[in-house]
Amino acid sequence: MTKLLILEDDIAFARILNNFLTKKGFEVTLSTNLKDANSSIQKQQFDLYLLDYRLPDGTGLDLLETIRSKSNTGHVVIMTGFHDVRTVVRAMKMGAADYITKPVNPDELLMILKQLLAKTDQKAPLSKPVSKEDKYVKGTSTKAAKLQEFIKLVAPTDMSVIIQGESGTGKEYVARAIHEASKRAAKPFVPIDCGVLSRDLAAGELFGYVKGAFTGALIDKRGQFETASGGTLFLDEIGNLSYEVQIKLLRAIQEKVIQPVGSEQLIPVDIRLIAATNENLMESVREGEFREDLYHRINEFKIFVPPLREREEDMQLFVEFFIREANNDLTRDVERLAPDAIQMFRNYDWPGNLRELRNTIRRMVLLSTGKEATTELLPEEMLHSMVNSKTRPENQTDLKAIQELTEKEQIARVLEDARGNKSKAARLLNIDRKTLYNKMEKYGLN
Repeated sequence: MTKLLILEDDIAFARILNNFLTKKGFEVTLSTNLKDANSSIQKQQFDLYLLDYRLPDGTGLDLLETIRSKSNTGHVVIMTGFHDVRTVVRAMKMGAADYITKPVNPDELLMILKQLLAKTDQKAPLSKPVSKEDKYVKGTSTKAAKLQEFIKLVAPTDMSVIIQGESGTGKEYVARAIHEASKRAAKPFVPIDCGVLSRDLAAGELFGYVKGAFTGALIDKRGQFETASGGTLFLDEIGNLSYEVQIKLLRAIQEKVIQPVGSEQLIPVDIRLIAATNENLMESVREGEFREDLYHRINEFKIFVPPLREREEDMQLFVEFFIREANNDLTRDVERLAPDAIQMFRNYDWPGNLRELRNTIRRMVLLSTGKEATTELLPEEMLHSMVNSKTRPENQTDLKAIQELTEKEQIARVLEDARGNKSKAARLLNIDRKTLYNKMEKYGLN
């Protein structure tokens, strides 16, 4: 039976979730505060975690951080009712698998949980499943064309590539496209999400280990470097790797050999490395969080993936693709979005990018009873955002002007969440420290 931890401080709502999911076959453990939840994860591991964001003694992100530090590979879903997708973006960077907005629709929640369970690969729980059917629309905009040009240019080479872009922009799609257009296409493409690799687990997952190497090492385990040999190893969010693992990674790339944990044997490997990051790694180098020699070794070619807000020309193509995908997955027959919904999509800034767009459309398709999905089915945070935009001056209708009006509030909130740590706040905001300092001075934030 699937073990599920629910962390929700609204006792009545928590009981509703408990009853619903128990009837659906889940073994539910219910906690109403961080203290109880921490106690529960000390005693056992869970397959799924459903965490409320705002809690009386902290946030769901606090527990998410604890879960990941304990090498737990269960999927985490964040619940948020505070109309702030940026909170979700931060959760995704920390290793959350998905999110759902309040008020929670039971069918939508069940769909998310079942999809996460379906993705679980017992043999390699930290590797994302590989599927040649997992494709996305390339787009026809100028920026999409430039992105495809870079993919076509670097794919035939064996150069290491850094793919940089905001969370949810489709960096793994770019990595897969490079692999499939390369001379290594017939060999494995092995993706690793470094965001869920703890300090203790990372070396064993990447390089393997032998029986008895550490507590819990009951059998020999082949590392993902060895699995990917001959093909491509994709390290998503490489900036999350610990400094110690970075040293081993540099050696493996330079010498083309790996040493499993607890073994004296050296194993030759032949991989092409593609790394992805949603932050400026050079800034991490300056802060001493990322090795400079490793950065220069993997930065043979860099590709920037543009955010969705800069790809308005591609919006309709993405919408149509995700509607078809959702219809197929959810056995629905939605043909289109209502015209006013499309207009709202074009005016929204999409902080969660393609991931947020996909989830939004899946929700609308799931809830729709007709051929056309209407604005009433949009998530509350989008409706809230658009209502606020209507109160702004008419001469401030362009996206940049609208964003500037809320920038001070967003920066202040992130600084509060980061407890005044400006380096951390800059990373969460996807800007460098100098830019953050300039904006703080501009808005009078201390």
